[in-house]
Amino acid sequence: MADTKHAERRAARLAREITAFAGAHGGAEGQLAYIGQAGTRIVLVGADGAWGDLVAPTHDIAAAAAEKAGLTLREAFDGEMAAKVRTGPYEWTRMAGIQVGGPSNG
Repeated sequence: MADTKHAERRAARLAREITAFAGAHGGAEGQLAYIGQAGTRIVLVGADGAWGDLVAPTHDIAAAAAEKAGLTLREAFDGEMAAKVRTGPYEWTRMAGIQVGGPSNG
């Protein structure tokens, strides 16, 4: 029973964060990605191209949070969804630093 209440509270907290993200970015859609023992990543893409993610300890909690927030979920982070993402200088510099030995951001 305590585990169920904890899961419900965690899903509600994540749903509030999803709702806040969607509100700040003109709406949002998402995709759930299993990341092993760490849980499930909720990838968010705003209508304005902003993106972010949250991590839930289980797939069930991630799915419950998405449902509570009214988040439209995609089966995969496909080309159509990726095309909506807008990146800025931070992401490009960070990616270059990680991928090709370019400058890093700390």
